[in-house]
Amino acid sequence: MSISKRIEEARRAFSRKDVEASARAHTPERILQEAEERHGATSHQYIGDMVYGGLDGIITTFAVVSGVAGAQLATKIVLILGLANLFADGFSMATGAYLSAKSEQEYYEREWAREAWEVEHFPEGEKAELYAIYRAQGYSEEDARQLVEIHSKDPKLWVRAMMIDELGLMEDEKKPLLSALATLVSFVVAGSVPLLIYLIGLIVPLPTSIEFPMSLILSAVALFGLGAAKVLITELNPIRSGLEMLLVGGLAAGVAYAVGALLKGIGG
Repeated sequence: MSISKRIEEARRAFSRKDVEASARAHTPERILQEAEERHGATSHQYIGDMVYGGLDGIITTFAVVSGVAGAQLATKIVLILGLANLFADGFSMATGAYLSAKSEQEYYEREWAREAWEVEHFPEGEKAELYAIYRAQGYSEEDARQLVEIHSKDPKLWVRAMMIDELGLMEDEKKPLLSALATLVSFVVAGSVPLLIYLIGLIVPLPTSIEFPMSLILSAVALFGLGAAKVLITELNPIRSGLEMLLVGGLAAGVAYAVGALLKGIGG
């Protein structure tokens, strides 16, 4: 049983106020199994990179397509600008995801090293800090002291407690390179949807008049689908999430189309 499935069952039970279903999701056996499977189960953490990378890919590429269509430029211009944007922006986003994840990881490791050094060299001071934190959180004097004693028995648990309770830092197990790869692949794959009809037109001649409308329909479907898929991270209503993303993408495309239409004289 995966972590996400148990939690999802608990959420559904809560939404229905189903006490029995909630109890089944919180049995000691289920919780223990979840804890055993948790280590190394990080693939779900890349869903966010994939969803948001895909959404950005569709929106930015379709904005380019809309701008070119508004300017009434040739199909080859759509493909040149669209593909250039697709790969350049995809690489840029992947690089950003990599550097962001790597920076957060390095910051966490640096703070861990500092806390570990302080625990080793100034244990009483660190105990006092942890005690003050627990008191500030509302624990009684006795409970705060007991929590400090429990955590300070194991240096690793002690440092982790300092990281969470003092610094508010949680370890992110995502690998920066995989995060970047997930972003790049999803951006390119989803971002190619608005260009799909134009690419097909290179093989099978299509009326120019249907290219942009078909691109619009395909992009709208993809935007709604990815917006709905966003609930895997946000846990919101999929229909509402899909419509919101469709609206955002539509506004971006509308602005690009309007700019293209206003400047179409420049393109010749």
